Amino acid sequence: MIDTGTYNYRVVRQFVIMTLVWGVVGMAVGVLIAAQLAWPALNFDIPWLSFGRLRPLHTNAVVFAFGASALFACSYYVVQRTCHVRLCDDRLAGFTFWGWQLVIVAAVITLPLGMTTSKEYAELEWPIDILIAIVWIAYAYVFFGTIARRRVKHIYVANWFFAAYVITIAVLHIVNSMAVPVTLLQSYSMYAGVQDAMVQWWYAHSAVGFLLTAGFLGMMYYFVPKQANRPVYSYRLSIVHFWALVFTYMWAGPHHLHYTALPEWTQSLGMVMSIILFAPSWGGMINGVMTLSGAWHKLRSDPVLRLMIVSISFYGMSTFEGPMMSIKTVNALSHYTDWTIGHVHSGALGWVVFITQGCLYHLIPKLYGRKMYSLKLIEVHFWIATIGVVFYISAMWVAGIMQGLMWRAVNVDGTLTYSFVESVQAMHPFYIIRFLGGALFLIGTLVMCYNVYRTVAGAKPVEAPVLAPAVAG
Repeated sequence: MIDTGTYNYRVVRQFVIMTLVWGVVGMAVGVLIAAQLAWPALNFDIPWLSFGRLRPLHTNAVVFAFGASALFACSYYVVQRTCHVRLCDDRLAGFTFWGWQLVIVAAVITLPLGMTTSKEYAELEWPIDILIAIVWIAYAYVFFGTIARRRVKHIYVANWFFAAYVITIAVLHIVNSMAVPVTLLQSYSMYAGVQDAMVQWWYAHSAVGFLLTAGFLGMMYYFVPKQANRPVYSYRLSIVHFWALVFTYMWAGPHHLHYTALPEWTQSLGMVMSIILFAPSWGGMINGVMTLSGAWHKLRSDPVLRLMIVSISFYGMSTFEGPMMSIKTVNALSHYTDWTIGHVHSGALGWVVFITQGCLYHLIPKLYGRKMYSLKLIEVHFWIATIGVVFYISAMWVAGIMQGLMWRAVNVDGTLTYSFVESVQAMHPFYIIRFLGGALFLIGTLVMCYNVYRTVAGAKPVEAPVLAPAVAG
């Protein structure tokens, strides 16, 4: 395609706006199901409003609608700016936007109706899975085609992380979604028994590792230095971080299957690789935080940078907690408890959502040629959301450890000290705190959406020229 002399910001803007829309939808569903756990009558005895149907809608909305839309937007922006060329195919880029929105709408319709494969984070039925694969292959073509046309020899490290996530998610999705169709909207997994469980958790944990970690690290490595107006603390460390992370993460999935029928050596391998994963994860965390060396004072006056640095801190905390929970003796207490829910949301809300929102605050003025409407509202968003995260994850940590201890408590005669119902009763106040924390986080996101709306309303979209390699970035 002939280079028109400008970057393709249209598709970036489209994905940015839908990131915010789907973020609100996904978080609102999450708040609703959190409320249902505290007050079960809120399912109103309507099947498609039940927790079992809304929970996969919540996870798909926040991971694939919100999270993946953010990654589409930021990877398309970063690959153009760092390669100093326009996207290689505007029509195919447009197809990835509309195709991805069709996938999400299909999920919004089918999941509440109970049409599901029942596989964690892979609940969508086979026709939708095929559409996902087609859109993702088109995405890979646009991304790698743009890199192939680059006007600079060097490939910036953020693009390495984006490339790893694009390739790996394609492989994970296609292998895990292999199924035998029975009807138009029903299928059976091609795998069975423990093999199905192994493939599923290889997929699920590696999706966390590559979509929710590697992809967002790509965002961190571009947008944090740009917002701080500082170079990456150590470019060499970023390369070590990349290769250590992508090699190690793929092996960690078996730690989800401790004390199951999975062979003991496989469980142990997953545990060992998870513990090793701590090193590259913290290397990346340190690299991100230390990018502020010599510019720490900016945290006092720049709420966007503060949002980014807090997100990296949550990344560090989550990637310490994950390897710790993979240790078999710890896992014996934590598994199947709400401690796992606290761990997941410290990463999802504290790392993924915060780094996304920080990057969008940086990106939107670039796309619309205006400063953000209100820095004060960014401050308000930051504090409301941060308090919400702390409420949420603290409640789940305490509740989860309490659950695990209650389940394993025995009397001197070997009988259980507590019934399961007693453990559920004990959870009730913590479920209320979780609901309040989630509601605060949603309110913070709504404040952001209002700020963005006031910024872009009436603004003329920017058509930025493709600059020469010496000055672009």
